[in-house]
Amino acid sequence: MADNPHTRECVLGLDVGGTGMKGALLDRGVRPLETVRRPTPRADGAPAVVDAIADTLVTLTRKAAERGLPVHRAGVVVPGIVDDDRQTAVWSANIGWRDLPLAALLEERTGLRVTLGHDVRAGGVAECALGAARGVQNALFVAIGTGIAAALVCDGKPIRSGGYAGELGHVVVESEGRPCACGSTGCLETVASATAVAAAYTVRSGRTVTGAADVAALTAQGDAVAQAVWERAARGLADALATATALLAPELIVLGGGLAEAGRLLLDPVRAGLDERLSFQRRPLLVRAELGDQAGCLGAGLIAWQAGSGRPSHDRQGTGVSGP
Repeated sequence: MADNPHTRECVLGLDVGGTGMKGALLDRGVRPLETVRRPTPRADGAPAVVDAIADTLVTLTRKAAERGLPVHRAGVVVPGIVDDDRQTAVWSANIGWRDLPLAALLEERTGLRVTLGHDVRAGGVAECALGAARGVQNALFVAIGTGIAAALVCDGKPIRSGGYAGELGHVVVESEGRPCACGSTGCLETVASATAVAAAYTVRSGRTVTGAADVAALTAQGDAVAQAVWERAARGLADALATATALLAPELIVLGGGLAEAGRLLLDPVRAGLDERLSFQRRPLLVRAELGDQAGCLGAGLIAWQAGSGRPSHDRQGTGVSGP
């Protein structure tokens, strides 16, 4: 009997970060069949980033054709404020676009059906469906990378609020701190993002590092400057997470993104700081993300399947989360 062509479909998932893009062909089990990684050319401006996104989608489409797989849809997730209903990238401090009808532009450029989403909300959906928050009804997923943002799941439903929910990185944790790209001062992103951690170490030590992973390694080795920078980042995260816990009462907080790759080096001081700051509130379990830097890409694939009513058939879902 001939194969049902629908069982052989795939989707494209593309996670666009401030530093790099991660894309994949994903089957109905949300398993990567092919992957691509490319830098995000944000220094060249928003139009260059749009060009790079379109080119990456075309590359993935070509890979699907080589495998004889029809592409059901593409899911593209980006940072900043994303209006899912209007399929518009409203604003991004890291990339610089405003009110960009990104889904429509990409459809015109690639000929694909494109669903636009928010990178961290997509990562949260993936962690709830496939990762550390499976089956949890009230969870907070925090991605710590070039920027910081959160995905909020309350009573099994993701909170979007027109795309403005979850901007944890712009909670002020140092009232007299450094200016933030958003226009405010002392935001969590200026203290605890991977970019901020690397920059703070370079300024304080006079030695350049390639990224936050270098600072984590130096912290573990006992470098006093690195330890001070790391402790400051952990304090800022604990402050912001305590505020989020008081407002949302999550059962579980999942930390993801580059900084969370440090594991207990980050989780232990943040756990301790959070415990110090809470009194009567329900104390959430704090864990590291299971999907690593694949969360956004897998989440992009999930929203692509869901947008076209082509529900994924993976058997790992086990989640109460309804919809992206």
